[in-house]
Amino acid sequence: MTPAHLSLEALLARKFQQEKNETIGQRMARLRRERGITQVELAEMLGVPQPMISAYENGGLRLHGELIVELAGILDVSADQLLGLKETKNGAPKNGRLLRKLQQLELLPRRDQQALMRTIEAFLQRAS
Repeated sequence: MTPAHLSLEALLARKFQQEKNETIGQRMARLRRERGITQVELAEMLGVPQPMISAYENGGLRLHGELIVELAGILDVSADQLLGLKETKNGAPKNGRLLRKLQQLELLPRRDQQALMRTIEAFLQRAS
C-alpha cells in the first residue's frame, strides 16, 4: 500500500509513533515548522544566530531552562509538551476533508509542498 492510500487512522498512528520517538531538537523543529516559522525567524525572535537554532534542532547544543520557557511561549506549547513529557496538541482543522488533504500534502516532495504553499499564500493574500 502506498502512502497516498493509507487510511486516516494509519496516518495518525504513524505520526503519533514518530512524535513518540522524537528528540527534543526534532520536536522543536517539528513544532516550529507546524507553525510556519523558519529557523531565521525563530532566531530573530530569540535574539540568537540562525546556526544556533540549527544546532539545537540537530542535537549539537542542549536547550537550557530559560530557552525552553521562551520557546514554549513562541511555539504556543507547554514546556512539558516541548520536552515530550506530554503529547502536543495540534491545531488541527475541524473540517475532516481538509485535514485528510493536509495529511496527504505532507507526503509530497518538499519542492511540491513549497509550490503549493506559494499558491495558497497568493490566494489568501488576494482574499484578504
